[in-house]
Amino acid sequence: MQYSYSTWLGLFLGAAVALSATRPALAQAAPPTAAKAGADEFAARGPREARGIKYGDWQKLCFKPGGAKMVCRTAISGIFETGQPALRIYVTEREGDSAARVQLFLPVGLYMPAGAKLSIDKGKAHKIPFTWCLTNTCIAGDAAKPALLREMEAGKSLTVEVVDTNLQAVTTSLPLQQFAAVRKGAPAQLFEQKIDE
Repeated sequence: MQYSYSTWLGLFLGAAVALSATRPALAQAAPPTAAKAGADEFAARGPREARGIKYGDWQKLCFKPGGAKMVCRTAISGIFETGQPALRIYVTEREGDSAARVQLFLPVGLYMPAGAKLSIDKGKAHKIPFTWCLTNTCIAGDAAKPALLREMEAGKSLTVEVVDTNLQAVTTSLPLQQFAAVRKGAPAQLFEQKIDE
């Protein structure tokens, strides 16, 4: 069955009229507020725990480039049972500087706008925004507030929460018992660069 040009034109115009008749009703519906849209956008569906992650011990590594101040990194890493990296957390501090930085290295495939949340012993969450992604990892990082570092030193367990692309919260917990002693202690390794003049 073939339709003539006028039949197609009539069907098209009829559909356009029907759509235009519904526009006033759509215009009268209240648009969502920015606060509601933002809240809905980040509402994660029930948390689930990431399983099969084995964490190593906290370690402190320091780097002293020739003539520059020493930079120390207190870190812990977790790997999946498959041997793939699951999570690395760095607290980086420069000699003589009171400011510190916290960075999390996480697998790709996460919902970036939600950021990562850190909570110590199920206390208040500290949000760490994602800063960039590479082909094999995404990095969340921010200045480590003194309150966060104090909580980490006094705490027993650090919970990391991220949101996956299905908008489901994924959590993992890691030990903090060694963190204070390792952070304040001598480095496990010191990498020093000497410059000959």
